[in-house]
Amino acid sequence: MPAEKARVAGNLDDDDYPAYTMGRAAAALGTTPAFLRAVGGAGLVTPLRSEGGHRRYSRSQLRIVGRVRELVDQGTPIEAACRIVSLEDQLDDALRLNREMRRRLDERGTDT
Repeated sequence: MPAEKARVAGNLDDDDYPAYTMGRAAAALGTTPAFLRAVGGAGLVTPLRSEGGHRRYSRSQLRIVGRVRELVDQGTPIEAACRIVSLEDQLDDALRLNREMRRRLDERGTDT
Protein backbone atom coordinates (compact mmCIF):
# COMPACT_ATOMS: atom_id res chain seq x y z
CA MET A 1 0.00 0.00 0.00
CA PRO A 2 2.85 2.53 0.58
CA ALA A 3 3.73 2.36 -3.14
CA GLU A 4 0.12 3.20 -4.04
CA LYS A 5 0.14 6.21 -1.69
CA ALA A 6 3.42 7.41 -3.21
CA ARG A 7 1.99 7.08 -6.73
CA VAL A 8 -1.13 9.05 -5.80
CA ALA A 9 0.93 11.75 -4.06
CA GLY A 10 3.19 11.96 -7.12
CA ASN A 11 0.17 12.40 -9.37
CA LEU A 12 -1.13 15.26 -7.26
CA ASP A 13 2.22 17.04 -7.62
CA ASP A 14 2.02 16.64 -11.42
CA ASP A 15 0.66 19.80 -13.10
CA ASP A 16 -0.69 17.67 -15.95
CA TYR A 17 -2.53 15.14 -13.80
CA PRO A 18 -6.30 15.48 -14.42
CA ALA A 19 -7.35 15.86 -10.79
CA TYR A 20 -10.28 18.27 -11.18
CA THR A 21 -13.82 17.35 -12.16
CA MET A 22 -15.67 19.86 -14.29
CA GLY A 23 -17.60 21.10 -11.26
CA ARG A 24 -14.48 21.55 -9.14
CA ALA A 25 -12.64 23.21 -12.03
CA ALA A 26 -15.50 25.64 -12.65
CA ALA A 27 -15.73 26.46 -8.94
CA ALA A 28 -11.97 26.99 -8.66
CA LEU A 29 -12.04 29.41 -11.60
CA GLY A 30 -15.27 31.12 -10.58
CA THR A 31 -16.88 30.24 -13.87
CA THR A 32 -19.46 27.80 -15.22
CA PRO A 33 -19.19 24.35 -16.77
CA ALA A 34 -20.52 25.91 -19.99
CA PHE A 35 -17.51 28.23 -20.06
CA LEU A 36 -15.17 25.23 -19.68
CA ARG A 37 -17.00 23.44 -22.50
CA ALA A 38 -16.68 26.53 -24.71
CA VAL A 39 -12.92 26.73 -24.14
CA GLY A 40 -12.69 23.00 -24.86
CA GLY A 41 -14.80 23.46 -27.98
CA ALA A 42 -12.34 26.09 -29.19
CA GLY A 43 -9.64 23.42 -28.93
CA LEU A 44 -7.55 25.30 -26.38
CA VAL A 45 -7.72 22.54 -23.76
CA THR A 46 -8.73 18.93 -24.14
CA PRO A 47 -9.72 17.50 -20.78
CA LEU A 48 -9.19 13.84 -20.12
CA ARG A 49 -12.36 11.78 -19.95
CA SER A 50 -12.94 9.48 -16.99
CA GLU A 51 -14.15 5.93 -17.56
CA GLY A 52 -17.67 7.29 -17.09
CA GLY A 53 -17.10 9.96 -19.75
CA HIS A 54 -16.77 12.90 -17.36
CA ARG A 55 -14.29 15.68 -18.13
CA ARG A 56 -11.24 15.92 -15.84
CA TYR A 57 -8.89 18.94 -15.85
CA SER A 58 -5.29 19.40 -14.77
CA ARG A 59 -3.79 22.41 -13.00
CA SER A 60 -1.98 23.43 -16.17
CA GLN A 61 -5.30 23.38 -18.06
CA LEU A 62 -6.92 25.43 -15.30
CA ARG A 63 -4.20 28.07 -15.68
CA ILE A 64 -4.93 28.27 -19.42
CA VAL A 65 -8.67 28.56 -18.85
CA GLY A 66 -8.00 31.14 -16.13
CA ARG A 67 -6.08 33.28 -18.62
CA VAL A 68 -9.00 33.03 -21.07
CA ARG A 69 -11.35 34.09 -18.28
CA GLU A 70 -9.20 37.16 -17.54
CA LEU A 71 -9.48 38.25 -21.16
CA VAL A 72 -13.22 37.57 -21.30
CA ASP A 73 -13.69 39.54 -18.08
CA GLN A 74 -11.95 42.45 -19.84
CA GLY A 75 -14.50 42.31 -22.64
CA THR A 76 -12.76 40.06 -25.18
CA PRO A 77 -15.09 37.58 -26.93
CA ILE A 78 -14.36 34.00 -25.85
CA GLU A 79 -13.28 32.87 -29.34
CA ALA A 80 -10.81 35.76 -29.58
CA ALA A 81 -9.58 35.14 -26.03
CA CYS A 82 -8.87 31.49 -26.88
CA ARG A 83 -6.97 32.54 -29.99
CA ILE A 84 -4.94 35.12 -28.04
CA VAL A 85 -3.98 32.56 -25.40
CA SER A 86 -3.06 30.05 -28.13
CA LEU A 87 -0.84 32.65 -29.81
CA GLU A 88 0.74 33.59 -26.47
CA ASP A 89 1.63 29.93 -25.93
CA GLN A 90 3.10 29.66 -29.43
CA LEU A 91 5.18 32.78 -28.83
CA ASP A 92 6.44 31.41 -25.51
CA ASP A 93 7.43 28.15 -27.24
CA ALA A 94 9.24 30.03 -30.03
CA LEU A 95 11.12 32.23 -27.57
CA ARG A 96 12.12 29.19 -25.51
CA LEU A 97 13.38 27.43 -28.65
CA ASN A 98 15.25 30.56 -29.71
CA ARG A 99 16.98 30.79 -26.29
CA GLU A 100 17.93 27.11 -26.48
CA MET A 101 19.37 27.49 -29.97
CA ARG A 102 21.35 30.59 -28.93
CA ARG A 103 22.68 28.73 -25.89
CA ARG A 104 23.84 25.85 -28.08
CA LEU A 105 25.48 28.23 -30.53
CA ASP A 106 27.22 30.02 -27.67
CA GLU A 107 28.47 26.69 -26.30
CA ARG A 108 29.88 25.76 -29.73
CA GLY A 109 31.54 29.13 -30.06
CA THR A 110 33.38 28.70 -26.75
CA ASP A 111 34.49 25.14 -27.61
CA THR A 112 36.53 26.17 -30.67
